[in-house]
Amino acid sequence: QPHPGAASNPKGGCVTRQSTTALTGRRKPVTHSSTPHSRHDLRTAVLFITPAALGFGVFFLVPTIRGFYFSLTQYNLLGEPKFIGLGNFQKLFADKLFWNSLGVTLQYVVINIVFQTVIAIGLAVLMQRLTKSTVLRGALLVPWLISNVIAAMLWFWLLDYQIGLVNIFLDWSGLGKIAFFGSEQWAIPTIAFVNVWRHMGYTALLVFAGLQTIPSYVYEAASIDGSSEWSSFWRITLPLLRPVLAMVLVMTVTGSFQIFDTVSVTTRGGPVNATRVIQYYIYQKGFAEGQFGYASALSVILFLILALVAFIQMRLLRADESDLA
Repeated sequence: QPHPGAASNPKGGCVTRQSTTALTGRRKPVTHSSTPHSRHDLRTAVLFITPAALGFGVFFLVPTIRGFYFSLTQYNLLGEPKFIGLGNFQKLFADKLFWNSLGVTLQYVVINIVFQTVIAIGLAVLMQRLTKSTVLRGALLVPWLISNVIAAMLWFWLLDYQIGLVNIFLDWSGLGKIAFFGSEQWAIPTIAFVNVWRHMGYTALLVFAGLQTIPSYVYEAASIDGSSEWSSFWRITLPLLRPVLAMVLVMTVTGSFQIFDTVSVTTRGGPVNATRVIQYYIYQKGFAEGQFGYASALSVILFLILALVAFIQMRLLRADESDLA
């Protein structure tokens, strides 16, 4: 006998509701109950994530929220925070030293990013084409392994006007000595050179890793079509490196805006505010003058600038896309 509610079959017999569902393609939603195995995986994941989450909350999230709050207050070293709204930001936009520090920082960022990126790409291409030596790759990383303070002190003595080896060589060759850290014209380019020297090896290794993802058959097809090495570099290598270069540029630009230790060790903002970058200006306002509310407002502005610059870079460079597909 047909099952109650069954549909008739042209060939005889009957089709149950379950087979009708299979024929029509309609399926009832299936609910998956959590198994002991999945609950165990969740507990393990939470166990591993918790230390990092606590560190992020204590050392990053809470200070950031407090910084936003202090930026809206008049807060000195010996007093209590007094809410003044946007008073610090109104004072900030009329502060000539702030605009000077922002201009000096932009000058440093442009010099540092242009030279560091160009040199890093050149070193990465040379490593890929000429050598696979791990010793050479390790040698490129040596300056990056040195702390910023040690690197700054090293070059501060090498470029010293009186006893620096570089100036002794320049004087011996007849070119004349240069006040690298004491001249308004040379101070920021010199600080940028120190940081390019320290970071170019690390940046080159990041670009080199990106070059390894480009398949060799792309270059073989280009050479068959008569493409030269220079043409292949511009039309194949650089476009396919775009996701890696986007990540590298976001990291280097963000780090360049936060330059502090090299300036603090060498010039301390001088001569005549020529190297007073925005991070050093924040330090002076907060810890030298005790104006924590105003320093927090400067930090908020720097945070917004970095967020905007990173967003523009990611959009313009289309970091989430790849031409390899």
